[in-house]
Amino acid sequence: MKDYKIPAQTRIGHVHLKVSDIQRSLAFYRDLLGFELVAMYGNQAAFISAGGYHHHIGLNTWHSKGAGPAPENAPGLYHTAILYPERKDLAAILQRLINEGYPITGTSDHGVSEAIYLDDPDGNGVELYWDRPSDKWPTDEQGKVIMYNRRLDMEGLLSLLNHDQT
Repeated sequence: MKDYKIPAQTRIGHVHLKVSDIQRSLAFYRDLLGFELVAMYGNQAAFISAGGYHHHIGLNTWHSKGAGPAPENAPGLYHTAILYPERKDLAAILQRLINEGYPITGTSDHGVSEAIYLDDPDGNGVELYWDRPSDKWPTDEQGKVIMYNRRLDMEGLLSLLNHDQT
């Protein structure tokens, strides 16, 4: 099976997070980030999405109600990455986070993408990002993609909210 490759059209459909408090998590994912509540499973789980999909994120307290965050130095989920369709959409959520005073843990220009990092109320890492068009990705002499961590031009990103450019 060494020659097997996953089909190129494969996508990660959703992530399911263990949280300690459903309502607190909904305040973050629904009320701050703007996901829509699709369904509740009693008071133990919530399913949220963008654009009417059955769910992009599941939140549950089945094994974690009232618990503290997972240890930082242990195996587990590093972050959930939420891909925004356009650069101006990333600018809009950045402005929303700033307006709400929500702590941002980091930002980066990765060459292939621009990203904003934060933690949800349970300490789960969240990356909000926008992908540059693939023909704009930096490459080396052999055509291999180069990724890096450079300073995100937050001023340039936020300027998109006053101008119609991507």
